[in-house]
Amino acid sequence: MKLGLSIGYSGAHMELPVERVQRAEKLGYDSVWTAEAYGSDAVTPLAFLAAVTSRIKLGTGIMQVAARTPANAAMCAGTVDAMAGGGRFIAGLGVSGPQIVEGWYGRPWGRPYYWLKDYVEIMRKVFRREEGLTHDGRQIPLPTGEDGALGVGKPLKSILHMNPEIPIYIGSGNEATVRLTGEVADGWLPLGFAPGTLDEYRPWLEQGFARAGGGKGFHNFEIQASVHVEIDDDVQAALDRLKPREALYIGGMGHRNKNFHKEMMIRRGFADAAARIQELYLAGAKDEAAAAVPDEWVDSKALVGPAARIKQRYGPWEESGATSLTVRTKQDAAVDLMAETARLNPPRE
Repeated sequence: MKLGLSIGYSGAHMELPVERVQRAEKLGYDSVWTAEAYGSDAVTPLAFLAAVTSRIKLGTGIMQVAARTPANAAMCAGTVDAMAGGGRFIAGLGVSGPQIVEGWYGRPWGRPYYWLKDYVEIMRKVFRREEGLTHDGRQIPLPTGEDGALGVGKPLKSILHMNPEIPIYIGSGNEATVRLTGEVADGWLPLGFAPGTLDEYRPWLEQGFARAGGGKGFHNFEIQASVHVEIDDDVQAALDRLKPREALYIGGMGHRNKNFHKEMMIRRGFADAAARIQELYLAGAKDEAAAAVPDEWVDSKALVGPAARIKQRYGPWEESGATSLTVRTKQDAAVDLMAETARLNPPRE
């Protein structure tokens, strides 16, 4: 299994763990992944990392589609890929949630399925420069016909001759968007993936592969799962440190009636806990909400504890059906441990 390293997005101050990324590259990690919500963006850090690394792939996990037009997303991807030497950029896309889309980016939530579908198709047209850019999309038509448009939009080709095959991954978790991911994307950034959950998604992906045709299937499709890794002799302490993040996503990252993370927890058999976490979080009792997150829920999606426990629990991840596993950690020791556990072969200098 290939490994990736997630550096997420910034907190209050921009911190880019350059030495950790360089360390991962030397150990044989395949990719590094950034993120964005409503602070630091996902693309700029990858441009910096492109200059201080030489091989590791540069992935956005994710670029939010409301944040930029598909043409601009393609420009960003093509520019960083060209500066990095070509063949290193992975354009990971996702829709975020309606609170961020409408409250932060000022865009209507619309129809996420068609938004993603049009977005991917437009990006591919930009990459390939086969003709002037037009798109008869249900969500994103080009040229635009929105109110206020002059009606003089011109079909253009990118001045930059980009890598025409920059891979596009989609972050998705519900039936419609997972099926779409299988149909139009090169890879999948699964929401809440854990060992034993692929069967939940397999029929949806297979339906997407069938729609795509051309022999597409699991054999030529990337599944980039992710896992939190925390080395600590005290397993309970490690689990507890991950619970505030779970409470944030289940309780507060979304509207009370529209929260993908809560819905997933319910599907996995934790309905009572999900309802309690959201109730407490939205009431402002964040510490209590974190305490209400079951140990079992956290442990199923993480590798925590002493090194021996992490190594022992890695096996199911290796057999999970994912093609690559993104390590989420702030510990250099965890980066080293996972390289050893996954039996990576460091590249020759």
